[in-house]
Amino acid sequence: MTQERVNLDSSVGYVLKQAAAALRNAMDAALRPLELSVPQYACLELLGQRQGLSAAELARGAFVTRQSMHTVLQGLQDRGLLTRPSTAPQGRALPTQLTDRGAHLLAQASHAVADVERRMLAALPTGHPDRLRQDLAACANALTPAEH
Repeated sequence: MTQERVNLDSSVGYVLKQAAAALRNAMDAALRPLELSVPQYACLELLGQRQGLSAAELARGAFVTRQSMHTVLQGLQDRGLLTRPSTAPQGRALPTQLTDRGAHLLAQASHAVADVERRMLAALPTGHPDRLRQDLAACANALTPAEH
């Protein structure tokens, strides 16, 4: 049986991973002056758009484990950027809310990350960023198991 090998020079997956790593490095650099990591920023951004998310929902949205998200949440809470009740109002999930200080820092972080994305997409011809977004979403959907 012959083993099929991936040609890295023509592999879409490899180039996609390179782009993801470059984006992550650029975001890390942009967020460092704000003393935020990419997972912390993702958590704040998610809460800025949907207050009251649970740790599990935040972990899924930020692409980290629940355990990692608990560490992220604790660090953000210690900095006064978000609040969580000590007991769940119903069930077990603790809804998380941005504080005013968290919302202010999020505005700065969102601006920094938007600048990174603009720099990245400036390399593409006009109209191609929308096409890239659609194509990447189609790729993700093709590999995502259908829910029953």
